[in-house]
Amino acid sequence: MAEEHHHQQLQQVLILRPPPVYTAFQDEFSKKFQVLKAYESPLPTDLFLTTQAHSVKAILCSGHSPVTADILRHLPALQLVATASAGVNHIDLPECRRRGIAITNAGTVFSEDVADLAIGLLIDVLRQISAANRFVRGGLWPTVGDYPLGSTLGGKQVGIVGLGSIGSEVAKRLEALGCIISYNSRKKKPSVSYPFYPNVIELAANCNVLVICCELNDQTRHMINRDVMLALGKDGIIVNIGRGVIIDEKDLVQCLVQGEIAGAGLDVFENEPNVPKELFALDNVVMSPHMAAFTEESFFDAYQLVVANLEAFFSNKPLVSPVINE
Repeated sequence: MAEEHHHQQLQQVLILRPPPVYTAFQDEFSKKFQVLKAYESPLPTDLFLTTQAHSVKAILCSGHSPVTADILRHLPALQLVATASAGVNHIDLPECRRRGIAITNAGTVFSEDVADLAIGLLIDVLRQISAANRFVRGGLWPTVGDYPLGSTLGGKQVGIVGLGSIGSEVAKRLEALGCIISYNSRKKKPSVSYPFYPNVIELAANCNVLVICCELNDQTRHMINRDVMLALGKDGIIVNIGRGVIIDEKDLVQCLVQGEIAGAGLDVFENEPNVPKELFALDNVVMSPHMAAFTEESFFDAYQLVVANLEAFFSNKPLVSPVINE
């Protein structure tokens, strides 16, 4: 009987391009689901979808593989878009809503790791850890001597843009480190005592540091522009672990090069993996390759959550981390 059960048809899951979370656990994943790998097919994507995947009910994606209206058009039977990321800006939400397609995401599994990296980037910019590391490795210590002074973290006024799951974790950590927190978000959070600024320019004017933790949508695209940076001022620092496009990158580069702001810690960029070359020469800019969520522990948690959502979907149970698509 057990043998028979093993041979029953595995449920099909379509993957256009393998999300990093899937790649880390693909052997385990393929024991649970029949994976349709569009990325291994010699066929053009639309032909593959029309011929091989037209009856598929679930797709697994991440930021690397957008689920556009065009993709959806080739998948008439689709009922679930599962993304291995917390963000859903790579999914055509209105089209999914129109067709009644459910969406699940990584929920809060990455929030603490992302918050840790935000703090790491901020401390690095203030205390110049990466730059000092280059100084020591370059053999400059014996010849140049003392390293330039850094800046204290405690007592800094930090504005958090987007006080969701990640923003709250960032706030908790910064509070423990002696920072003074205020925030901006779509609406004031009744459960929170930090000062609320409905306007991000006003928030910047009252802070030394901005940490970008909000999601990317039409309202937040290029929200952090030159006006916000000038309000933040010459001693100001921006940390971004959200999405690159939330910042107007041209404005950011210009303000950094001209000394209109004091520094930046960036995990995300507008056209990844391409980063503005002007930033490479600046010691007051610390960069990482969109890896804030990349830890073994959180990837395992995300993998388990993706599987739990797919299994719930295929057995008609409530989804574990549904995205409310308003």
